[in-house]
Amino acid sequence: MVFVVLGKFIFELFGLTIPAFKITGGILIFYVGFEMLQSKKSAVKHLENPSIDENIAVSPLAIPILAGPGTIVTAMNYVTKSEYIHIVIVIAVFAFMCLLTYLFFRMSDKIVKVFGANVISVIGKIMGLIIAIIGTDMIIEGIKISFNLN
Repeated sequence: MVFVVLGKFIFELFGLTIPAFKITGGILIFYVGFEMLQSKKSAVKHLENPSIDENIAVSPLAIPILAGPGTIVTAMNYVTKSEYIHIVIVIAVFAFMCLLTYLFFRMSDKIVKVFGANVISVIGKIMGLIIAIIGTDMIIEGIKISFNLN
């Protein structure tokens, strides 16, 4: 939420351009999605020797997508050159997504029992593809803005 609210200030402070941000963010998001397609644990943020209960081991694997650089880039991307109402909408959507994520984490054992590990794996790969496509779209959008292409 801090990056959503302070996104414009951060851009001005560091002299960042929107096209560079979209291209770099797109590359990062594509990378995370591509790793999901290959069923790899994300190297963006991964705990080497986690000393946690095995029943909650799914949480550290989700951290890069939930609160890592990809999420920050996506949040800031949606509010660049936006009016304040758009910022409020993005914050509300992220709050709703946090609630949904919490509920799904709480029900994760039941979800795995109902669908099975194979179906969960396939869903993860499909979501990886969708995330990679979002990253690619951000790259294309950044290139269009850079070269004034429509």
